[in-house]
Amino acid sequence: MTDHATPPIAAIPALELRVIARDQHNVSRKNISSGALRVLYRLNEAGFRACLVGGAVRDLLLGGHPKDFDIATSATPEEVKRLFRNCRLIGRRFRLAHVVFGQEIVEVATFRGNVDDGSGDRHVVDGRIVRDNVYGTIEEDAVRRDFTVNALYYDIADFSVRDYVGGYEDLLRRELRLIGDPVQRYREDPVRMLRAVRLAAKLDFRIADDARAPFDDLGELLLHAPPARLFDESLKMLFAGHGLKSFGALEASGLLADVFPLTARALKFRGGEGFRAMLENGLAGTDRRIAEGKPVTPAFLFATLLWGAVRAQVEREIAKGSDPASAWLRVSHHVINEQAKHVAIPRRFGVMMQEIWVLQPRFEQRTKKRVHRMLTHPRFRAAYDFLLLRAAESPATAELGEWWTQAQGASSAEFAEQIPHGSAEEESEPAESADKAPARRRRRRGKPSGPTAAAE
Repeated sequence: MTDHATPPIAAIPALELRVIARDQHNVSRKNISSGALRVLYRLNEAGFRACLVGGAVRDLLLGGHPKDFDIATSATPEEVKRLFRNCRLIGRRFRLAHVVFGQEIVEVATFRGNVDDGSGDRHVVDGRIVRDNVYGTIEEDAVRRDFTVNALYYDIADFSVRDYVGGYEDLLRRELRLIGDPVQRYREDPVRMLRAVRLAAKLDFRIADDARAPFDDLGELLLHAPPARLFDESLKMLFAGHGLKSFGALEASGLLADVFPLTARALKFRGGEGFRAMLENGLAGTDRRIAEGKPVTPAFLFATLLWGAVRAQVEREIAKGSDPASAWLRVSHHVINEQAKHVAIPRRFGVMMQEIWVLQPRFEQRTKKRVHRMLTHPRFRAAYDFLLLRAAESPATAELGEWWTQAQGASSAEFAEQIPHGSAEEESEPAESADKAPARRRRRRGKPSGPTAAAE
């Protein structure tokens, strides 16, 4: 059902404003981006209330260095756009203004209202907010936020921190507490349960008992959350430098089966201990690369998360008599599609995941032609790194990883001596489908030839 003149989204708790003056907190403008300061000052000078809000204020108070700075203001999105030529309006679910300064994007949101009298634009379906563009006061905006520690406002007018819901005390206690009734707030937006787990792991906070209690009953609501939102939340959880801790917290919370059901089941299968060791090594490795400023790709970690399910299903199909090469292709495609029903997997990542998996059994084929073909495969490095990650599965897998490590470093003469010839049938066998170059497209009549066409 769709409802315009809705009741309040959340019951308003008794508000008691606490103002933490400039000399009583550690938030310094030196640690706020120049773009955010420019937006705050211009809004304030134009007569609008303007505050830094949310995670940036929370992290600054904790002594951190936030990368993103969100602003809440009494100005509507259209009024913000009139003040900044470098502004664009985005979003249907939540109308926002993005003010762009080179590589920096400052997100500006209008104070959200709690009650829609029909003049705003709010749509609620089965208790879930699917669109919400009802504006109000800073007090209403504070109540509309999720956790108390995310409802702290740094007011550019006097450089104070303003707390309407007890967030400052919760910050000092390092506790995550929801604003309002937890069951109602989770029904409004089930992804808040994942945010609680992620923030608790990131900040080393404790989730308040009343905020944790509904997980068991309401976790299934995540099955109805948009897969694209869960993909974004998964990236925040696993690719922010604390993925191993976040995954452990997700599993402990009981929500893993609602987000990555295939992973949760694989961890309970026979042989789940080896899969767990591999998965934890993969998460720890991703955390290290992020800490070192090295690139990471979701495809590799998602391939790790789903490896247990892929391997088990392939083994069952081969045991029934299926052709191994066909089984790997078919199962990998099926597993990606099944997981995408819960967490969206962009096609470019799905293709890479499938290639990593399909190449794994080919590492066991150590004849001259097959080895050369593997070493020159465009996805060899990712598949090889995945093989090394699988070393925890068995001594044989660990030995296989060592062999391929030596093969890459061997001279041509050494390489020739240590690799056996396969049978004539094996050596003359054409490359399998995953190794084949894509079929060349028929050139359209009139299309130019030469370097330009080749580059396309």
